[in-house]
Amino acid sequence: MINIRKLESELWESADLLRAGSKLTSNQYCMPVLGLIFLRYAYSRFKMVEAEILKGRPSRGGRVMPVEASDFAAKSALYLPKEAQYDYLLNLPENIADAGLVNKDGHKMNSLGEVVNNAMQLIEEQSEQLVGVLPKSYTDFSDELLSELLRIFNNSALDEVGGDIIGRIYEYFLNKFAKNIASDDGVFFTPKSLVKMIVNIIEPTGGVLLDPACGSGGMFIQSGDFVNAAGMNANSTMTFYGQEKVEYNAQLCLMNMAVHGLAGVIKSGDEANSFYHDAHNLDGSCDYVMANPPFNVDKVKAESCESAKRLPFGMPGVNKNKEVGNGNYLWISYFYSYLNEKGRAGFVMASSATDSQGKDKDIRESLVKTGHVDAMISVGNNFFYTKSLPCSLWFFDKGKADAIKDKVLFIDARNYYTVVDRTLNEWSEWQLKNMNAIVWLYRGEIDKYNALLDEYRTVLGSDKPFAEQVHELSEKAKVLRAEAKKAVEAADRGDRKKTQEEYDTKLAELTEVLTVAKEANWLYEKFGDGEYHDILGLCKVAYTTDEAKGDDKDGISIEEKGWSLTPGAYVGVAPVEDDGVDFEERMSEIHRELLSLQAESNDLMDTISQNMKEMGL
Repeated sequence: MINIRKLESELWESADLLRAGSKLTSNQYCMPVLGLIFLRYAYSRFKMVEAEILKGRPSRGGRVMPVEASDFAAKSALYLPKEAQYDYLLNLPENIADAGLVNKDGHKMNSLGEVVNNAMQLIEEQSEQLVGVLPKSYTDFSDELLSELLRIFNNSALDEVGGDIIGRIYEYFLNKFAKNIASDDGVFFTPKSLVKMIVNIIEPTGGVLLDPACGSGGMFIQSGDFVNAAGMNANSTMTFYGQEKVEYNAQLCLMNMAVHGLAGVIKSGDEANSFYHDAHNLDGSCDYVMANPPFNVDKVKAESCESAKRLPFGMPGVNKNKEVGNGNYLWISYFYSYLNEKGRAGFVMASSATDSQGKDKDIRESLVKTGHVDAMISVGNNFFYTKSLPCSLWFFDKGKADAIKDKVLFIDARNYYTVVDRTLNEWSEWQLKNMNAIVWLYRGEIDKYNALLDEYRTVLGSDKPFAEQVHELSEKAKVLRAEAKKAVEAADRGDRKKTQEEYDTKLAELTEVLTVAKEANWLYEKFGDGEYHDILGLCKVAYTTDEAKGDDKDGISIEEKGWSLTPGAYVGVAPVEDDGVDFEERMSEIHRELLSLQAESNDLMDTISQNMKEMGL
């Protein structure tokens, strides 16, 4: 089995090393590199489909009939002319100028950059969806650099198209570039765990999906994965529509979709500015709407918004310049308006929008009274690559079950996440499933909750109570750490590093299993065999109005909270668990450690000072 994480980081390190050596910025490097990953993907798929076609191929005079573009069209696959095939580009002579190569227009080519540009143009001629999308700036690269990049992405592991390895690599690179292109504010990339949370709760199965601020297409990719994982074919059951004002981002999106084998209609440029245009005429027609729109946009022309409609609850506040000072509630209104009578929406929004006042509050009241607000989730800091702001996830469902028609689920997930590094948090796969499980129980879908418990038991390989497994695995980890320390100390100097690495690997594997056990226990402790409960500090189901609350004395309504949709206003604060540490004793220890470190620091400064004197400095 391929270690995909190792492969991702190795490919990135190799490519980024070249970027640093080339003096190109991440911005200049991003699109061409992603284009090469696309080229490698297209070739892998081409070879796979070609092999299928040749299986039953007739022959004439002992010769198998050559494959043609029409054969690929019949299988909904991309045909690659010879000059656009990856192995052709890899095996070109070093001196292109002397090779006598001509491009598709018959002009002589003098560099590898020209040859790769020509390959991109040839591919665009084969696919209407890709026309004008693929990068053609490869003459900015030296032949040596481009040749090395082609070699880096010629890793045989990338041929596993069925496992979507290349899709993973593309997303990994996109993620890395988003972090590097901080000056761009990461506008084109929504962190994967937020996208997955939205897709998991929306649960797309088939129909029309719109993302009116689609960026690099993460919502489409994850929705496609979700549908395919459910045993259906995303391209035949889903129709993807996107709007993206920035053409560069729309190109990333179309390449991303193509790399994942998805087709969609993406519009870009001024006609795709969602504030003023319903570019696909989808108002009231969507089964699903998913988005991470730009927050807090100001100076939006009010008259243009009104004429573009999609405002079922009226306009947000308009200033004397006839501008909407904050576009958040334009987005919220549009997302609701796009839905058909059973549609679901999920989107990322600035935290401030759950409680904003004035016209925003009036719109929110109208929205709550529809009964179509399904769930609200608070997300903590550091989930985005270039901003540390918290945000909220909003969910609408026009087809809610009668039992929850007048209720809304609030989840405060600000303290539930995995730390990736100092500036980035995310939800792990198991944390995503756990939050999804809370939504299932609120919806009465107990079978899905029980299936997750079974999945935990299967992965852990045990039917013992989860708390017991956590204890046993924690003890094993403690023993293994002690064993590692002794083994490293006892090893010969030359073998210590190797011994340490062997134990590190064992510890990492054990820690991974322990983490799964802890997440299983986290869920089971709260909801047992599958009954929803409000959990202080985590989740609360509130009624929409006082009338809906009726005589429920323990209940709370959104109306009595002034139409706030802030989860923290409902779930309360979790009690602080006693960690069993004596505060005074621990403070004394810390003080002693600090004094010891200060003493070491002083000794070190004396030594440095003495050495400098001896050197005559």
